[in-house]
Amino acid sequence: MQNCLTFDGGGNIIVSNIQRKVKFMDKSKIKKVVLAYSGGLDTSIIIPWLKENYNNCEVVAVSGNVGQADELEGLEEKALKTGASKLYVEDLTDEFVNEYIIPTVKAGAKYEEYMLGTSFARPIIAKRIVEIATAEHADAICHGCTGKGNDQVRFELAIKAFAPDMPVIAPWREWDIKSREEEIDYAEAHNVPLKINRETNYSKDKNLWHLSHEGLDLEDAGNEPQYDKEGFLEMGVSPMKAPDKATYITLEFEKGVPVALDGKKMSAKDIILALNKVGGENGIGLLDIVENRLVGIKCRGVYETPGGAILYFAHEYLETLCLDKYTAHKKQELAITFAELVYNGQWYTPLREALSAFVDKTQERVTGKVRIKLYKGNMIKAGAWSEYSLYNEEIATFGEDHVYNQADAAGFINLFGLPIKVQAQVDAAAAGKQKK
Repeated sequence: MQNCLTFDGGGNIIVSNIQRKVKFMDKSKIKKVVLAYSGGLDTSIIIPWLKENYNNCEVVAVSGNVGQADELEGLEEKALKTGASKLYVEDLTDEFVNEYIIPTVKAGAKYEEYMLGTSFARPIIAKRIVEIATAEHADAICHGCTGKGNDQVRFELAIKAFAPDMPVIAPWREWDIKSREEEIDYAEAHNVPLKINRETNYSKDKNLWHLSHEGLDLEDAGNEPQYDKEGFLEMGVSPMKAPDKATYITLEFEKGVPVALDGKKMSAKDIILALNKVGGENGIGLLDIVENRLVGIKCRGVYETPGGAILYFAHEYLETLCLDKYTAHKKQELAITFAELVYNGQWYTPLREALSAFVDKTQERVTGKVRIKLYKGNMIKAGAWSEYSLYNEEIATFGEDHVYNQADAAGFINLFGLPIKVQAQVDAAAAGKQKK
């Protein structure tokens, strides 16, 4: 029931109850469900839960490989053992990097410092799930996202983009389970094997770009993350444990896209993987933030993004040479909008596509190389070169030059400051009249 406030003729408040209308799915029509399956805690228990609550429906599990590596080991055996009829493992890594990660990096888009590792992985996974659901003639798609998080929105907006009439089952919005501890209880009662225990029960998301940690002691904003605790970090080490000697790397870009590392031509995916290794070894890319979720909740997360942090840093470094002031400033403004679209699950929208077209235009001359020094969690600029560089040492020098006439500055300042001068004169005249 929902309270409804109305007013009588005398202005008095009348409180009445109205029945909220909820559209329920006809479970009897659900014979086959395609499940977005990671093998983590949520989706592991969803398979038996679906069969219990949706008339023993067939469950087809789909795992999108976006570089989560060891998390895919033993996945098929686990899915089948817990009741799935089959498991698709789809290699999406190249498309993920080239069509989602790189466009976002070129845009310079970060959401409150967060480098969007989970955000831009969801649309590509959901797109592939829709394709398989269509081929399998499924009656519904199911995901394991909680009702408090952003991922439910990201998955379902992508599903709407490619299958607008496909029913979606979201168990966290239906079942009586209230916590991850209760999920573990359910798993144990149904003999569902888990790789975690109650002490290591962080909510994690891993792909080739990043690893996120949420929950447990991190829910208290006053607790320092246990970076030096064995097993907490998976993609690298804390800056305290990084080598005492700096590591230099050189990255090359063509039109904003990374094409070589330390002089070796590589795919963007292989560059990211190599940067993950060297960045992780040097304690690069750790981020501890309290972020503003789409659903209105503030949530604390710790992110490991070693290669991504280096790539963003290097790309922005090169842009300082290659972009003119007004393009750079406008691009920085639009990067916020781009990041919000990605974070909010609006990848498949006309605005995101339009912004990507703008970004591609800005990147036409972002070609060159940069050298970076990595040292105990720090990235230090160590040189940048580009044939399209707008930086001219002869003009910028503090020494003697024969290019820039400093006397020209007087006329420029007079014209640039004319509106300020006129306003001051008008204000002074008005003040004089008031005194009279």
